[in-house]
Amino acid sequence: MKYDIHTLKNGLRVVLVAMPQTPTATVVVMTGTGSRYENEKENGLAHFLEHMFFKGTKKRKSARVISEELDAVGSIYNAFTAKDRTAYYAKVSGRYVDTALDVISDIFLNSTLPQKEITKERGAIIQEIDMYEDMPIHTIDNVFDALIYGKTHPLGRTILGPKENIRAFNRKEFAGYLKRNYTPLNTIVCISGSFSSEKVLVKITKNFGRLPHGNPPDYITFSSEQSSSRVSIKEKKTDQTQLMLGVTAFPYLHKDEYALSVLSTILGGGMSSRLFMEVREKRGLAYSVHASVDKYPDTGSFIVQAGVEHGKLEKAVETILAEFRKIKRVKVSATELKKAKSYMKGTMTLALETSDSVAQHAASSLITLGRVRPLEEVIKGIDAVTTEDVQRVAREILKTEKLNLAIIGPHLHKEKLNPLLRV
Repeated sequence: MKYDIHTLKNGLRVVLVAMPQTPTATVVVMTGTGSRYENEKENGLAHFLEHMFFKGTKKRKSARVISEELDAVGSIYNAFTAKDRTAYYAKVSGRYVDTALDVISDIFLNSTLPQKEITKERGAIIQEIDMYEDMPIHTIDNVFDALIYGKTHPLGRTILGPKENIRAFNRKEFAGYLKRNYTPLNTIVCISGSFSSEKVLVKITKNFGRLPHGNPPDYITFSSEQSSSRVSIKEKKTDQTQLMLGVTAFPYLHKDEYALSVLSTILGGGMSSRLFMEVREKRGLAYSVHASVDKYPDTGSFIVQAGVEHGKLEKAVETILAEFRKIKRVKVSATELKKAKSYMKGTMTLALETSDSVAQHAASSLITLGRVRPLEEVIKGIDAVTTEDVQRVAREILKTEKLNLAIIGPHLHKEKLNPLLRV
């Protein structure tokens, strides 16, 4: 797959990915900012601003006008805010790519941020916070991040922010954040699928070339100083206990990033992984259990998440830690290593099958790595991992003093769990 990259005079990068075999096209505008770039008083502002972009522009006066125009062409459109990036996108039939590009460009460049809409949207965001509070499977990561990164570090705060902040934000703060964080050097425009490259590049250059120069925002780096295992419990009446058990790990471009990904896959990737077989199939402790890796430029984490019966929390934690100890002690077999690699390569290939996934991948790669990492490079990195690499990485990160256990459920006594955290 060819990634055609252009840099405008103001530093904004454009990625065009022709996929003539697909009938769709996706427009993504992504900027390298999110909740990590907020101070405590601003926490929640990046996400709130994302909502406000859909509330009207000079050309499209209201949210209804924007949504009706995209609905009229059968578009799938939305936006998201993460800790280190924010994106706006629309996927359409290739024949409507001009409409998608026009609307997404307009909301990104020309949103009016009307105060009356800010006032109204406060209620919607507070309801969004309440909705996720009723879904512990989607908020356990907030408890884990606060534990592993600390509540005073931006990475340890939630993306949605606290309700008191949401109620207090004003238009001046939105405008200031926008000017500081949405800069050309920090922004990627990507179109993938079926479209005319020459035609869309002219439009993008005309629209985005007017953005004034500005440096990308800075962030507070993180360095783990953890010296003992930790437990955090959010006591809540639930039907199921949600847990995350993990450690700090590697940042982007670390020499062992592929070995860590293979380790994560062996432990908790897919329905034949070690944790799925031990926790669910053999013991029936959880419906869902999986492992994942999270990465930033300066840090990262390896995490196992599961939802378990309240009375089986301790047994589930013991079972997960037993698998940690096993993979540190005994090298994985050549057969298991091959299976994990094949699983990873297969799922990655499937994930890059559609225009929207290709656009998200290209934009995210440029934001986080400074270049688009092709699938072939990733596959080569995976293939190079050895059984010795997996064991070495397991021994490096899976240490007793680095363990973090986050819990949401009707539990009160941390002291019962701390003695279990041994690897």
